[in-house]
Amino acid sequence: MLFKSLDILRRKGYKVYSEPYRLNIVGYRSRFLGSNRFDDEIHVFYTNSQNKWVYHMFKATTDPGQYWLENPMHPQGTAFLKKGQYVDTYSLGLHRGTYQAMVERAPVKVIRNYERKGLFKWIETGQETTGNFGINIHRARQEGTTKVIDHFSAGCLVFANANDFKGFLQLANEHRQRYGNKFTLTLVDFRDERRRRFQKIAWASALGLGTLGLINYLK
Repeated sequence: MLFKSLDILRRKGYKVYSEPYRLNIVGYRSRFLGSNRFDDEIHVFYTNSQNKWVYHMFKATTDPGQYWLENPMHPQGTAFLKKGQYVDTYSLGLHRGTYQAMVERAPVKVIRNYERKGLFKWIETGQETTGNFGINIHRARQEGTTKVIDHFSAGCLVFANANDFKGFLQLANEHRQRYGNKFTLTLVDFRDERRRRFQKIAWASALGLGTLGLINYLK
């Protein structure tokens, strides 16, 4: 997965940090369109003191829960963070003033829509807004693993497992000691990668490539 993530970020022209213990934080929005499930992932990777890559994958959500879809705080609907890279936009702080988390400190782009059903087909066509919206990175329950999102996310990126989040904070505090309290978040939509792969398969078929040629073409 490391090489796939590096390829995605570099192909999109995004920053990749290779200094020891400087975190690359990447949210992967699932190809699944239903709400209220922790079916996304947060990937965190960095090089260690031996200049070797270390990679972590955490179960999470990058989408709001059904509670906030049905009870939006904004008249145009609940916010979905738009895919992209947000350089030096986050820092360690307090989520809702209660516990340490990764807090949005600079403007981000969100997508809103009046549609309140639990299907996210409209994300690409909703109304885009830029501003400070409190799209933080935090946990769900204080202990254990949370199964249903509901009120735990109104657009934030949320870890399903409390111990995973504790491990993430340990890495983040190491980063802060070395590089200061600024972090970059990248959000990737898996559906983009699927579309890209299918397009390459279609082109390979049109070019008449054999099985070996198709494999090499998809690399």
